[in-house]
Amino acid sequence: MALQLMKIQATATSTISVSPDTARFFNVTTAETAAGATLTIDAADFFEDTGAAATALPALAASNSYVNLYINGALQMEGIYTYTPGATGVGSLAIDVPAGGGSIIQDSSIVLEVINYVPTASTTIET
Repeated sequence: MALQLMKIQATATSTISVSPDTARFFNVTTAETAAGATLTIDAADFFEDTGAAATALPALAASNSYVNLYINGALQMEGIYTYTPGATGVGSLAIDVPAGGGSIIQDSSIVLEVINYVPTASTTIET
């Protein structure tokens, strides 16, 4: 008998889905932050969609997440803020108010939106 290539004959079906896991955090400023200054908001100074006090800002999934910042309803450029995940005393949002770009006035609404994408996959092999 001659040599033969032996291989498995199978059919596979994969289902892949990606779902966003969105968290929103809210703050109302208590004082004006002048141009050239930095407004730092600790995790504990935010409240969640439910109105409950936030206890931590979520970690970002590597290469699978992003953060949006809105001040008084206007989406802000990514380069003016620094997001640090973590609990009270560690987690924070620092907003560097550009010099010559105006100020953040007292009672401004700050909305932080954190989106992590959660991929799932399943494969069924039929022989």
